[in-house]
Amino acid sequence: MRIRTDDEIYRVDAVWLGPPKATFPWRARYVAWGVGLVVFLLVLAVERRMNIGFDFFSTAWAVIITIVLTRIICSRIGHERPLGAVLVMWLRELTAPQEKTSGTGGAASAARIKVRTQRPRPKKSKRGRPVPPQQRPARPRQQPAARSTVPSRRTRSKEVRGVRSPARP
Repeated sequence: MRIRTDDEIYRVDAVWLGPPKATFPWRARYVAWGVGLVVFLLVLAVERRMNIGFDFFSTAWAVIITIVLTRIICSRIGHERPLGAVLVMWLRELTAPQEKTSGTGGAASAARIKVRTQRPRPKKSKRGRPVPPQQRPARPRQQPAARSTVPSRRTRSKEVRGVRSPARP
């Protein structure tokens, strides 16, 4: 349901009905005539780019396409949303940064993994014989950061009944 405004200024529709005593059978706002002229020229330019000749039927189709596009465009504009605002909104929609829908990278693959043709062999001793794994010297383990052997005040003060605390040096 459409409610008409009480404001008399917006009730006046800037419409050109045609010459006196020979008016058109339809109503069109002034902005619709301007939009229609621009759309008609664009439709003719597109037809020429598509190698459609300039004859009666191509021009008739251009007029029909122009009327449809002009009605669609003019249905979106009005006194609250003028043509300039609609064009700026359309331009900003086209140039706004878009969310990336595809991720970067790809599926994991083993393409960069180096593969040797020979199996690893046990290391040879100084004499030239392989050393069995049981006789190899164990690698020295890396100890975590060495703790002080002297207990801190915190551990000394927390004595529990029945548990011996480390001997003091």
